[in-house]
Amino acid sequence: MADEDGRDRGFYTGLAAIERFGDLTDPEAYRPVPAGWVLGLADIVRSTDAIAAGRYKQVNTAAAAVIAAVSNALPGVSIPFVFGGDGASFVLAPGDAETGRLALARTAAFIAETFDLDLRVAMVPVDEIRASSHDLRLARFTPAPAVSYAMVSGGGLAWAEARMKAGDFAIPRATDGVGPDLTGLSCRFSELPAKNGTILSLIVVAPESEDDTLFRRAVAEILALADGETHNGRPVTNGAPDLAWLTAGFSSEVETARAGSGRPRALSALLVALKTGAAFLTFRLGLRWGGFDVKRYLKEFVVNSDFRKFDDALRMTLDCTPETADRIEALLAAANARSPLAYGLHRQTAALVTCFVPAPNRSDHVHFVDGAAGGYAMAAQAIKQARTSPIPAPVLAPAPAPAPEPAP
Repeated sequence: MADEDGRDRGFYTGLAAIERFGDLTDPEAYRPVPAGWVLGLADIVRSTDAIAAGRYKQVNTAAAAVIAAVSNALPGVSIPFVFGGDGASFVLAPGDAETGRLALARTAAFIAETFDLDLRVAMVPVDEIRASSHDLRLARFTPAPAVSYAMVSGGGLAWAEARMKAGDFAIPRATDGVGPDLTGLSCRFSELPAKNGTILSLIVVAPESEDDTLFRRAVAEILALADGETHNGRPVTNGAPDLAWLTAGFSSEVETARAGSGRPRALSALLVALKTGAAFLTFRLGLRWGGFDVKRYLKEFVVNSDFRKFDDALRMTLDCTPETADRIEALLAAANARSPLAYGLHRQTAALVTCFVPAPNRSDHVHFVDGAAGGYAMAAQAIKQARTSPIPAPVLAPAPAPAPEPAP
């Protein structure tokens, strides 16, 4: 499908489907975004203040709302997007840029009015990124046939985020009084307690220099440690998290459900209560209706979950043992001692899941996983703090020596 400027919207879907996450460390897996395309960006200003106030679920909802709003504004278009915990990004063809810009502007206005959070939004031409001597390259990670997550390299995303935070390429909030269409955005699941002891949110930033040997080695070692954990460190296992009827996310879902409809809050609350009540019974009783099959959905929920990604950095939310978290921290500190390597870690006892389900009977539902106590936002804050006051490398006790072989 070609856009109005003659540039192919099918660039992203035409990328090779990469099914093994470890293959994404290969630079050859990425392809340059076409000239003339745009990069949309959003992040919550002072997200650490919201986290300190216990509002990280709302922060996650706001970030996922950006993806839902743009996806719903462009039905049928496969949009490369990245969820970052307290922000999100996406890439659009030239003919879709104005629609994406309006969706960002309306989402920023909605988040300010509804959640009292400052969602900063911007749109950066890819040509500007390349003029800055950076690049924007994408790979398409497909953990399941119906789901793709965009992976990013080239330094352009990090450069654009820094420019956005400096006030460049800003998009003002919409003033037309029309809310974004957030159909399918859901935050009704309960927190996921750590099964192995720790939920570790980590960010390891790719270097700007061409020599990324140290970064790739550290990533390979982290992935190996994660693969050694139960379920490869996935926070989501054996189906969806516990689904209660009226959860802590109920009020947020009431607001997102009415965002683009203009319906009264009381009516939205009633409709969401009925909808979540029906979902609660469906999941508890294993019911099957229409094209919806609970067992199929729960299997897809696990494989469709977005708990690791590349966006000019490695981001992961792992369910691991405290010992594995220690070893990841130690190997990163050791790598940083050899050559500067920016990284941040944050440990929690539970994970959050925010969902975008375009239609219950389809398999392209996506689930964004983050730590429940700050996650990626706090890991990013740790990077900022380390740059101003480096933290000494942790010292681990040596592994016990192997027992001597028995005498023959």
